[in-house]
Amino acid sequence: MATFFFFAGIILITALYLLRTKKEKTGKNWIQFFSKGKEAGFSLRELEQIRRLSNDCNIKDPVSIFSSQKQLEICIRSVVNAVRMSGESEEPEMQDFLSRLFDYCKEVGIKNSERKSSITNSRQISEGQTLRVLVPGTGVFKSEVVKNIESYLTISRPANAKMTSSMQWTGLQISIYFWRDDDAGYVFDSEVIDEVFSKGISSLKVEHNDSLFRTQKRRSLRVKIRKPAYVYIVNEADPHKMEKAVGLRCMLDDISDTGAAFTVRGQAVVGLRLKVQFSLDRIPICIPGTVRSVDYKQETNMSLIHMEADTLPTPVRNHIMCEVFDMLPEEDEDELPFRVTEDGAGEAPPQPDAKKGSQENYQEAVNE
Repeated sequence: MATFFFFAGIILITALYLLRTKKEKTGKNWIQFFSKGKEAGFSLRELEQIRRLSNDCNIKDPVSIFSSQKQLEICIRSVVNAVRMSGESEEPEMQDFLSRLFDYCKEVGIKNSERKSSITNSRQISEGQTLRVLVPGTGVFKSEVVKNIESYLTISRPANAKMTSSMQWTGLQISIYFWRDDDAGYVFDSEVIDEVFSKGISSLKVEHNDSLFRTQKRRSLRVKIRKPAYVYIVNEADPHKMEKAVGLRCMLDDISDTGAAFTVRGQAVVGLRLKVQFSLDRIPICIPGTVRSVDYKQETNMSLIHMEADTLPTPVRNHIMCEVFDMLPEEDEDELPFRVTEDGAGEAPPQPDAKKGSQENYQEAVNE
């Protein structure tokens, strides 16, 4: 037994010496690389693929892949280009590996963004920020920041379409909720100091709070995008089916792997099941989902709809993530998905469902 442990010790020392020698020759610490990779949740097989990628991409310090979004994006871009050139985009194993890389890159990106953009007190809220104001026992009102100075916060007089009677706001205890773009949700308690006019708007002065509570964090990275698309009522029998008939025109505002925001005519309602269809790099994309919030402007009869996506097929999700991380070539024009499929853009033809077109079905749904 003693002889066994002696030779085992010799083998271990030799292996460590060889690894250390290899590190000194290559300048790369593979022991730390595999250790960090396991901490990040990658399997040994995935780590071996990433190790080869780091060599192919000439990354001097492979360990940095697990903390640097830039270094990780270099590796992902290499995979995306290889898949595009080889035509292996339909290979499930390759798509799964690419999805795993995107997941981790998103995680690193969100952590980096949170460190840069999070706020701690109400003095840091930007003018124009949309707010939700809760009055206990009364209801929830919509407002926005009009002015923010050191001594107090000025917000537009909160409005609730369901309440017609005027309220006396001075002295009320309120809770203010808001969502910061590219950050998270926040809430804080305050008291209304006075009712005033500010910048020609009926407004309230409210007390600052030096302790904001950070609520729901982002689950995804979004990218701003200005692209024409079409909206449909979801066919629950096959939500991901690519429609070939023209739907209701809309304009995409942003997209992510977990949803989309788009502007459309009419007043939609929270909970409505919709799907948006558009083109990315001349590839048709379909995102079905559920409306989570609606910003409706009565003067223009336009709604900015924020939709949470259903779980997307891996190839579709990966293609969207390529857009999020700016890995797709610039398009020469804004393609609509029907130039890529069969039909040309035009007026919506009659749909087979319930003998009504998509536009009619949509208008009935959003206005009911």
